[in-house]
Amino acid sequence: MNMDKPVRRVAIFALLLFFGLMAQINYVQGSQAEDLRTDANNSRQYQDLFNSPRGQISAGGEVLVTSKETGKDNPKYGRSYKDGPVFAPITGYFNGNATQVERAYNSLLGGKDKRITQQRWFDTFIGKKAEGANVELTIDPQAQRTAYEKLKARTAQGRRGGAVVIDVKTGAVKVAASWPSFDPNEVAPQTGEKGGKRLEQLDQGDGVIKPLVDNAFSQTFPPGSSFKTVVSAIGMQKLGLSISSTVNTGQLILPESGRPLPNSHDSGSCAGSAPLKGAFAESCNTSFAKMALDMGIDQLHEGAAKFGFGERVELEPDMYAAQSAVPVSIKDAKGNTVQTGKDGTARSGIGQENVRATPLQMAMAACAVANEGKIMNPYVVQKVRAKDQSELYNASAKEFGQAMTGDQAGQLEDMMRAVVSEGTAKNLQGMRIAGKTGTAEQGAGNPNANWFVGFSPVEDPRYAFAVMTEVGGGSGAGDAGPIAGAIMSKVLKK
Repeated sequence: MNMDKPVRRVAIFALLLFFGLMAQINYVQGSQAEDLRTDANNSRQYQDLFNSPRGQISAGGEVLVTSKETGKDNPKYGRSYKDGPVFAPITGYFNGNATQVERAYNSLLGGKDKRITQQRWFDTFIGKKAEGANVELTIDPQAQRTAYEKLKARTAQGRRGGAVVIDVKTGAVKVAASWPSFDPNEVAPQTGEKGGKRLEQLDQGDGVIKPLVDNAFSQTFPPGSSFKTVVSAIGMQKLGLSISSTVNTGQLILPESGRPLPNSHDSGSCAGSAPLKGAFAESCNTSFAKMALDMGIDQLHEGAAKFGFGERVELEPDMYAAQSAVPVSIKDAKGNTVQTGKDGTARSGIGQENVRATPLQMAMAACAVANEGKIMNPYVVQKVRAKDQSELYNASAKEFGQAMTGDQAGQLEDMMRAVVSEGTAKNLQGMRIAGKTGTAEQGAGNPNANWFVGFSPVEDPRYAFAVMTEVGGGSGAGDAGPIAGAIMSKVLKK
């Protein structure tokens, strides 16, 4: 009888130890599982990358990216990209490393995000791996295909091309196409060593052509006269100009070199003076170069910043666009800081000199015109759903900034309509688009950067766009404009 009491004590102590152990296991495998799995000292996380399927990436109800069993032990699962080169600027690639959406939503696609593991803690407790979530893009697949094919057909005769379309009210990106592109299937996990070598080859590129660097978000070009949209807005704010203000359109002598800055023609609105609307419609260089000189490079730089210039625009987590710029100064070949002089300021006013922009940035400028001066933050992912269809993320519209007043935006809308109805892009009439042409020189031996930047439909616009093509001897109206019209005809069908 005296032995029962010590035995009970031992039994109770053992039971407490057991429950304590179970609690610790539950805590470690459940609450701490994510932290342990992603710890830098845990080598198993790298071994497990290809042992379970990643989530799908889809757009417009069409599955674009899936995981498939390889029939091998390593990698057990590969990655399959439908029309890989068409959608690569958005999806990116995954092969352990990742880019674009594959990178931005890596933890959700891979089933390692806390929003999944904390919901499925019991699966983790019993050793069942959490399944990757599915990502739904904002992209219009048919419009994206049209953009890719049109850019390919036109710039195959030149060098590079890019196109972006944005919903002006939400910021949702409907098109982000690039030529040249690359096929993510060539570097997917199942390609092994061959894929690694192909990735190195793509990364090196050929001259300025870098297939891994898309020409929609990640590459900048001189915007040429399409930048006059931004300069006009800044001129309205800083110089008190309006659509009916009379501006000088005649000859302009550059103040430092004494050389004339030419117009493309010296007739019509460009014959000496004209309302701002006419100078814009016929793209009189002298008017906008003079505007830039009157404001100075600092005000031009500060005004452009309201549109996003000077900032790496974040589309998704860890997914940034290249920085567009209106530099006040640059580094020369010797590393010395060189200020933008007055001649350079004048050329900056027509989108030349050192001004650089992505198609995304110019589409954002058009967004401001079509949305009462307001720019919405662009994004490419609409929703993320777990395998049980529970919603883990749903994008909401966020304001990027107010670039100008609603009245100024309304005046610029009319000026962009005039470009098509009576100006440099009369060949685009009937395509339900309005905008600004641009043809930027890129130095001897290099093709022009040809732009058409604007909105659609012409009345009550819902989308903003920017199209750029590099074609020798081309023009914004003749090269980029018809591509913009073809893309928007697809987008407007939705």
